[in-house]
Amino acid sequence: MKPLPLIINFYHMVESALTKIAVISDSHDNLVNIYRALSFIKKQKIKTIIHCGDVCAPAVLEEIAKKFKGKIHLVFGNVDGDQKMMKAVATKFKNIIIHGQTGQLEFGGRTVVFTHYPWLAQKLAQSQKYDALFYGHDHRVWEKKIGKTVLRNPGTLAGLFARATFAIYDPKTDKAELILLERI
Repeated sequence: MKPLPLIINFYHMVESALTKIAVISDSHDNLVNIYRALSFIKKQKIKTIIHCGDVCAPAVLEEIAKKFKGKIHLVFGNVDGDQKMMKAVATKFKNIIIHGQTGQLEFGGRTVVFTHYPWLAQKLAQSQKYDALFYGHDHRVWEKKIGKTVLRNPGTLAGLFARATFAIYDPKTDKAELILLERI
């Protein structure tokens, strides 16, 4: 079977430090939950956040960048309507990297890919090119192994239609810990 061509703008980055990474998605302008998660992430001394989309308002992206001084890697979701303004916000902060629809990072030899959409995550996982793949959109916590690739959804940080969650990913072990916001 011939794979369908995917037109994806990969922004490839290599992260030098092999530390834990916070993975969030679908924060939907919920500043209370965002601040709570950022406080926990800082206490854990985590220096990198992957956001799998649906920050929503550009002003909220700016708030995240002000409160978190580490790297913030972001892909757009379906509710990130003003992408032009979000890109303008990113130019004001050195710690925001907008990857477009799909991002790719390397951590100590592990290739980590992230997107917003479950259908795209499934397609990318089937390629077997990646070690870990994160996505969002449907607000459902999920983990599934497809060949060598572990596909994960950290859930919704906003707590819309499900409990508020995010994940801490350890590239050394290729394990992700689900964090339930109400327990931190």
